[in-house]
Amino acid sequence: MTDTQAAAPGPEAAEWFYEESGRRQGPVPERQIIEMIRSQRLGYSSSVWHKSLPDWTRLSDTPFLAHLQNTAPPPLLGSNVNNKVVWVLAFAPLIGRFLEAVLALLVHGNEYAAERALNAGHFFYVSLALNIALSLLDERLLKRAGHDTSKLRAWLVPVYLYQRAQQLRQNLAYFVVWLVCFAAVLVF
Repeated sequence: MTDTQAAAPGPEAAEWFYEESGRRQGPVPERQIIEMIRSQRLGYSSSVWHKSLPDWTRLSDTPFLAHLQNTAPPPLLGSNVNNKVVWVLAFAPLIGRFLEAVLALLVHGNEYAAERALNAGHFFYVSLALNIALSLLDERLLKRAGHDTSKLRAWLVPVYLYQRAQQLRQNLAYFVVWLVCFAAVLVF
């Protein structure tokens, strides 16, 4: 073996960085990335970087794809994901306002008192709970479809809807509908 061969780094010396919880982690050797794939700490949509890459890249777009395929099937395509819950969520501001009005009427018994309580925001928690519950349900369905939902923020609905559309490579229609419904609730 020559000095040049001894000094040449092998694949184990390749230093990789990975993203976890919004933070850059690494450098780690290639074998450690493979171990994180096997333990399902990293998945298809995880971001990695190596000096040979121009920018952060999805793990599924790297040579690690073979290791991913040995661990689990890829997530369902955005076109194959069931969007029924997310569309109910898109209209949740209006549905929530309707439920608030029904509850106000049941509690106060007459329209005038119910309208005053509704306008004072006494039952806002109904809409809040509905939005959060639907977001969490949709997030659970996405997990079952194989998507990494760790970066989705279900507690802030418009952010969740926007990030969901980006991750699934879908248009922003349900995000826009939610914003319009929310604005309508504020105006009326």
